[in-house]
Amino acid sequence: MIDFNNKGFFKLKQNDEYAERVTALLLEGEQVIDAYKSMRDGVVFTNKRIIAVNVQGITGSKKDFTSLPYKNIVAYSVETSGTFDLDSELEIYFSSLGKVKFEFTGKTGIVEISKLISRHLLA
Repeated sequence: MIDFNNKGFFKLKQNDEYAERVTALLLEGEQVIDAYKSMRDGVVFTNKRIIAVNVQGITGSKKDFTSLPYKNIVAYSVETSGTFDLDSELEIYFSSLGKVKFEFTGKTGIVEISKLISRHLLA
C-alpha cells in the first residue's frame, strides 16, 4: 500500500504515460479520464476509481497499484490554482483509509475531477 502521507509522491503533472500503465487493470467499460505523473509515480482517474501507481526499486520494474473506488469517498476538498500559486490540491476522505492528498502542478483538470467525484457521491 502506498504511503499517502508522503507528500513527495503527489506533486503531479498531467501526463498520459500512466494511463497506458494501468490498461491491464481496467474493467470492462472502465475508461481513463485523466492521468498524472510525478518524478516516478503516478495517478490515474477513471470513470470508476482512482489508481495510484508507486514505482519501486532502483530499476523501477516493480510497481504497487492502489485502487481507490469512488464509492468509498465520504468527503473531498478542492483547492484551485491562483495567480501566483499555480498548484492545485485535492484532498479525499475515504471511509476506511482516511485522508489522501494529491498536489498538482501546471495544467490540471481539477474542476473536471471534482465533478467526476461529485457525480459518484451525489448519485
